Amino acid sequence: MTTHGGFEPVFCTIVPPHVLDKLAQAEDSSLAGPARRTLQRDAYERTQRRLTTVIGASAVAATADGKPRRTVHDARHGTDLPGHTVRGEGDKPGKDATVNRAYAGLGATFELFLKAYRRDSIDGNGLPLNATVHYDRDYNNAFWNGEQMVFGDGDGEIFLDFTIPIDVIGHELAHGVTQYTANLTYFGQPGALNESLSDVFGALIKQYTLGQTAAEADWLIGAGLLAPRVTGTALRSMKEPGTAYDDDVLGKDPQPATMDDFVRTGRDNGGVHINSGIPNHAFYLAATALGGHAWERAGQVWYDVLTGGELKQQAMFTDFATLTVKAARERFGDGEELDAVSKAWEQVGVRTL
Repeated sequence: MTTHGGFEPVFCTIVPPHVLDKLAQAEDSSLAGPARRTLQRDAYERTQRRLTTVIGASAVAATADGKPRRTVHDARHGTDLPGHTVRGEGDKPGKDATVNRAYAGLGATFELFLKAYRRDSIDGNGLPLNATVHYDRDYNNAFWNGEQMVFGDGDGEIFLDFTIPIDVIGHELAHGVTQYTANLTYFGQPGALNESLSDVFGALIKQYTLGQTAAEADWLIGAGLLAPRVTGTALRSMKEPGTAYDDDVLGKDPQPATMDDFVRTGRDNGGVHINSGIPNHAFYLAATALGGHAWERAGQVWYDVLTGGELKQQAMFTDFATLTVKAARERFGDGEELDAVSKAWEQVGVRTL
């Protein structure tokens, strides 16, 4: 994807490596096997993204006319991308519920960005939205690879079909929005911001689709993805980071809610899926303090920062927080929006300059 403004795509998965690492150590081979194969497949796809960055990817035709261009492909449990085309834009729903969910999720993501923020697709220029379903066998992940969405069916033991939670689809496509705007480095605090922004917009897409207010929303990422045997509700909680699951096989959700519990680690690109809990919680606090539909005010501030041109690739939490305070003042003045955003960062222990 280096043909688009020099931006470098990153390989972003919804299930963090630390979750799969834990699962891969399970004594039950029916649980450990799919996790190990998923980790191996993820490593391969990550390498492919790096090669694409080096040699360049083919340009994709885009037309900014405010209309989605969705195509869903079926990998038929293989790994060749994009696979066989099974549904194009405007085609009627078929018998495959996974295909239909992927198509609807692409559309919901397109609609939120267009209606709420006047952004035409993830690149702002009508980029076609492509997805592949039924990827590999027992594949326990979904990812954005810099060019398209890919969904596994899950192993049925720990994870179910990855098209079930619409916020998973929104989360991964939001990585594309970040890729085409701030292009945050995928390591450490910038990487955690990258992940958090995807959780934020994934949650907003879910709330927009359901017509929920901030008070009505569950603020869970990946609710409905965990199989019945798992002790947990989702992959992450923006309302209460660290409480999404506590399972004998998966372990306990390690996300911190404040800087007091910031995790320093070399794994997971410096803990990008772990420390994202801190800016996630800040957004939840700001959105619920303001009330109403979260995409209208808190979401607008976060979007303004992401796309405003001042957010640097190496931005730290303090840098991002400071820009949200500035954006809240510029868009809404010295009112409740500014107060809510400022207090949210103070509550999670992130300084604003």
